[in-house]
Amino acid sequence: MSAQGRFRTQSYPRKIASRLRLWEDALPKSIQLFSNYSFPTFLNDLTAGLTVGLVALPLALAFAIASGVPPASGLYCAVLAGFLISALGGSKVQIGGPTGAFVVVVSGIVAVHGLDGLYMCTLMAGVILLILGLTGLGSAIAYIPRPVVIGFTNGIAVLIASTQIKDFFGLDPPPSADRFLDRMWALAQAWHTANPWAAGTAIAALAAILLMRKTSPRIPGAVVVLFAGTLISFAFGLPIETVGGRFGEFPSGFPEFHLPQFRPELMLGLLSPALTVAMLGAIESLLSAVVADRMSGDRHNPNVELVAQGLANIVSPLAGGLPATGAIARTATNIRAGARTPVAGMIHALVILSILLFAAPLAKHIPLALLAAILFTVAFNMGEWREIGAILRLSWTDIAVWSVTFALTVLADLTVAVEAGMVLAVLLFIRGVTQTTTVSRITPDDVYEGEQHSLQLNEIPEDVALYRIHGPFLFGSTAKLAVVERDLPGLPHVVIIRLRNMTALDATGIHAITRLAQLLRESGRVMLLCGMRPQPLELMDNANFQATVGPDNICATVRVAIARAGRILADRRRDLER
Repeated sequence: MSAQGRFRTQSYPRKIASRLRLWEDALPKSIQLFSNYSFPTFLNDLTAGLTVGLVALPLALAFAIASGVPPASGLYCAVLAGFLISALGGSKVQIGGPTGAFVVVVSGIVAVHGLDGLYMCTLMAGVILLILGLTGLGSAIAYIPRPVVIGFTNGIAVLIASTQIKDFFGLDPPPSADRFLDRMWALAQAWHTANPWAAGTAIAALAAILLMRKTSPRIPGAVVVLFAGTLISFAFGLPIETVGGRFGEFPSGFPEFHLPQFRPELMLGLLSPALTVAMLGAIESLLSAVVADRMSGDRHNPNVELVAQGLANIVSPLAGGLPATGAIARTATNIRAGARTPVAGMIHALVILSILLFAAPLAKHIPLALLAAILFTVAFNMGEWREIGAILRLSWTDIAVWSVTFALTVLADLTVAVEAGMVLAVLLFIRGVTQTTTVSRITPDDVYEGEQHSLQLNEIPEDVALYRIHGPFLFGSTAKLAVVERDLPGLPHVVIIRLRNMTALDATGIHAITRLAQLLRESGRVMLLCGMRPQPLELMDNANFQATVGPDNICATVRVAIARAGRILADRRRDLER
């Protein structure tokens, strides 16, 4: 048999094995992990599921009330969507359910189209997410610039907090304004109606949550505050508004499935909100999955995750539930509580279902001031406020994209904000790429400088891995840096990233390189950067990137970087010999 024939014969098993791995990776994590499941693992999942189920209870109620829908809608979503996202998702420890990101969008849809419009919109968003996952377009989320993501996250946090001022202080009559400025003006006019009992309860609850987070971070402060505050309020008959006082009797039992009333005339008007819900759901679920990967050491499948998110958002409105996505805070709580597999997320959904079946009537006594205090902490935590300072130190283009997105999210609506932010980002992207094109005459100095950067003229030591980024490293291209993460287990002690041919950089690119530097440092490795051009170097200086890798590890040329790597390796050998 010829060598070519032997090669083809030997390649068939490899191709079969590769296809089998692809099929296995396309399965939900719950199925992949089932064969190795054990009783000790179940005990860990049980503890985590009980913990995160109790944490999710007040949040599900608060998100529903803040969205202007019945409280049970939040619980139905947490039960159905939470179970499906864990059972069918591509992340090992992801927790799904209603989140703060949807509050502003849902309240706007309900105000214009009613509950039937919300259910139709959620169904449409579920279908969009399902298509994204099945067609492998989950990676398209990387094309949303980081300033846009931070801008609408900051804006949503501000809007959530503004909607809770009324219940936090017990203002009466409640303002009916939908726009932020109108709402704030109405609140100012109703300030004299504040209820001191409601304000005192909310302030005490907020202080208790913050104190417990600082002194006992493992204890879920929202859960303690919810139960203790409700018990005190009921026992002493405090004159403050409760869930039952505003919404009447709280429904109990299993969610009842029914098809929402289909209204074809709403479909065109709901298309833009549905795209917004789908985009928010995809972004937050994949961000949550990335956080879960870092904390658990796993690697999620984004397309399988989006399929699960799509199915969850198709099923949730059939029972009158809210839109759902991955919840970063609850996922982190799940991992810290000891979760090992998706079983923990399924148990979390069953815990909420048990409360619906056996303790739902007690929920009507929950003071709205307590839920407002809990949502204040949610708004603060989701705001990513530290990112604002980082963006303001970058280029004026990143600042402009963030400012427009943030301002329109608060003052107009989220759909308009994201659309405007994306259009502006694309225009600035085109401008940034065109500015990287240069025409110049080659001089002897250019030839000498090229030798300092040449890979052919500078030998790379065996204990050093060298990668290069070629072309503009802007939003949409940063996912390609994952090749370094995939190689991580086999990488040597020093990793050099050559940036000689990286012609442009933006906030999303800096965030990706920063994340890689942190990942390498956590694994005990050293990252060096070399050969940066003026625009990326200036942007990294503005972002204080030297603090991430160390000023000595940012080198002018590849020759300098290789020399620096040699010194690091020599120092390491001496330390090991001692």
